[in-house]
Amino acid sequence: MQLGEALFREIRRLAEAVERLAPPASPAPDIAAADAFVWQPPGTLAPVPRVNRVEIGLLRGIDRLRDTLAENTERFAGGLPANNALLWGARGMGKSSLVKAVHAQINAARASAGALPLKLVEIHREDIESLPGLMAILRADAHRFIVFCDDLSFDADDTSYKSLKAVLEGGIEGRPTNVVFYATSNRRHLLPRDMMDNERATAINPGEAIEEKVSLSDRFGLWLGFHKCSQDEYLDMVYGYAERFGLDLLREKLRADALEWSTTRGARSGRTAWQYVTDLAGRLGVPIDA
Repeated sequence: MQLGEALFREIRRLAEAVERLAPPASPAPDIAAADAFVWQPPGTLAPVPRVNRVEIGLLRGIDRLRDTLAENTERFAGGLPANNALLWGARGMGKSSLVKAVHAQINAARASAGALPLKLVEIHREDIESLPGLMAILRADAHRFIVFCDDLSFDADDTSYKSLKAVLEGGIEGRPTNVVFYATSNRRHLLPRDMMDNERATAINPGEAIEEKVSLSDRFGLWLGFHKCSQDEYLDMVYGYAERFGLDLLREKLRADALEWSTTRGARSGRTAWQYVTDLAGRLGVPIDA
């Protein structure tokens, strides 16, 4: 009997030692702390006091895309059905800026109406496999959430896209009704073209071989394609920024300067326009605060 009691005490001592070594449980997230958060697995929502965003009126050349995303988001914020959204296409054309600008615009309207704010939660690409844990936290809250992943894509040997598929629609619980998923990507199907072509070429049934890969983007009910801008659209972006920040430069000089800037970079885009205006403001000694 004494041996049994001694063994029991030793086992209990070891169990208590292991428990002390275990990391403390993450505190419950304070959803009221901010309107935007960054997800840090396994269970932390880090508040973002000031979101890095551009005013929605400064996003030029994407009017139809802006209106479509705003309408979808407004319906969702109001408790109505809405689609997951994939913003894909050319680099630097305002995909992530549009998501953040629409979020700010809708929250401004909701604040005026005394309604609950819409929350924005950014999840990093490398944390996609932790989505189920994030959804479990958000499901129980009274707020509505946009879960946002910027620059989402998957490599040939990456299987984490299956976790995303299950969360968006295929899982037994499904996506929580108070959560919508927005992603930006340079790829329409989120997977490398050579990977999909290889699957098609080597499979016995090519159609079935790539169906699983393509079906990921099918989980997004709203596809918004961003294309390279024209010279006039690029200049319109530059003029809009210059006017907003009071950059005093003659229109012809501004035009020639902005075109030279884009030529040296081999690209015309919203990002190029913003980089030019940042440089111009620095040269003119004008502080800017987007």
